[in-house]
This record gives sequence, C-alpha cells and structure tokens, in this order.
Amino acid sequence: MDFDQTDAYLRRIGAERPSAPTTRALHDLQLAHLRAVPFENLSIHLDEDIELTDDSLVAKVVGARRGGFCYELNGAFAALLTALGFEVTLLQARVYDDSGKPGIPYDHLALRVRTSDGGDWLTDVGFGTHSHFPLAYGERGDQPDPGGTFRVTETPEGDLDVSRDGKAQYVVDQRPRALGDFTSGAWWHRTSPRSHFTRSLVCSLLTGTGRITLSGRTLTTTTGGERHTVELATDADVLDAYATHFGIALKQVPHVKEIVSPGGHAAS
Repeated sequence: MDFDQTDAYLRRIGAERPSAPTTRALHDLQLAHLRAVPFENLSIHLDEDIELTDDSLVAKVVGARRGGFCYELNGAFAALLTALGFEVTLLQARVYDDSGKPGIPYDHLALRVRTSDGGDWLTDVGFGTHSHFPLAYGERGDQPDPGGTFRVTETPEGDLDVSRDGKAQYVVDQRPRALGDFTSGAWWHRTSPRSHFTRSLVCSLLTGTGRITLSGRTLTTTTGGERHTVELATDADVLDAYATHFGIALKQVPHVKEIVSPGGHAAS
C-alpha cells in the first residue's frame, strides 16, 4: 500500500495516521476498525469472488466500503498495519465448536503484531464478537476487555488457546504464514455445507454502545447488554438496513442458498 492508499484506508475507519507504530496506536486502530468495518459473509451468498491478495482485500474494504470474514478483514488490516510500520505475522488458527472440538486447519486468520515500543499483541478484527483491543501475546493471566475477560494459554504442543469468559474460542499455531496459505480454508468456508458461513447470513458491527447485527431479515441491536430485535418485512427494508447501519449499498438482497454435499444431501 502506498501513502495515498493508506490514507484512504485510515479515512475508511475514521482514524488518524499514527506518528509511530506504538502499542497505543495499535489499540486505537483495532477499535476504529471494529466500529467501521462490519464482519459479514454476504459475498458467499451473492456469488462474489473472494481473492486473498492485499490489493483485492483492500479494494473491497476501502474502495467498495464492504466488510468480510476473517481472511478478508485480518488480511486487509495486516496490509494497513504493515504500511504504517508495524511488524505483522499472519497466524493460522482452528475455531472451537460448541462441543470443544477444533475446526479445520486454516479455519481462521489472526495476527501477531509487534509495536515499536516493544509489545507483541494478538490482534483480531475478523472474529465477530471478540476483544475490542489487542491481547498481550505473552500474558498468561486474565486480560479484561470491554468484550469480556480473555486468556491466552500455551498448549503442550506449543500452540496458544484463546478463551473468552472461560469458553475456548480458537487455538493458534504460532508458525508464520503467508496470505495465500489460507486459500483452502477460505474455499472450504465458501463452499462446504458443513461451514456455518454457507448456512447463514450475518452482517455485524461493533458500536459505541454495543453491537448491531443483521441476520437474514432479523435486525438485532444490543445496547448496554439489552437486546432489541426487529423482523424486517420487505426486501426494501433489508436493503435500507444494510445501507443505514453498515454503509453497504447492495442491488439485491442476499439469500442463503441450498448447498449439496458430494453425497447428494442438502445442508441442514
């Protein structure tokens, strides 16, 4: 990313260009990103290509003013941080399901970011509901955050377990990866009937008072821990909600499509 592209990205998230790649700057940038760029999987249901290159991801987030899922959001954020002088390492992670079983390899993309004042941080703007600020990479105790109480624990295999409020979120492989390494994981999540991304629609954004989420036609606003849900009646209402709450201008309403497994069975 050149200087002008970096400035455009910073305008997209409403952030000032930091004078140095410090810990404070990283914290400010992560929060700004979470409040400006939605976590969404609309491309999967609109038959849009997802190309894991810096240019493509930045064009989507900045030029098209869209969001994305983990590979896109953390991939684009890594490009921004690198352009601002941070030392960024891409890490692959496996997300735990409700039974505590980790998902596929390259299930998730997270970032290890080193700042100029000596901090190492686990940074993530692509996990939906997660920490508002980076987590201290080497800290093994509780890390309070507006998003919950987080803990990073080393496993016997040398990986890192990340938990939120006592519930395991994902396990991180600490070996450095390249953006292209995540192509297979992104493809699986875009095409498999077993992926939760192919079975549901989500568009969610952190706000100053909580979170707002559109799932299909259900608009949920969370303020101070209280949830308020509205069912949108028409396609026009849905398109207006995408534009009003998330800044996403769509020509058509995305719909979850039936995906058939290789054995001929539709996703349930």
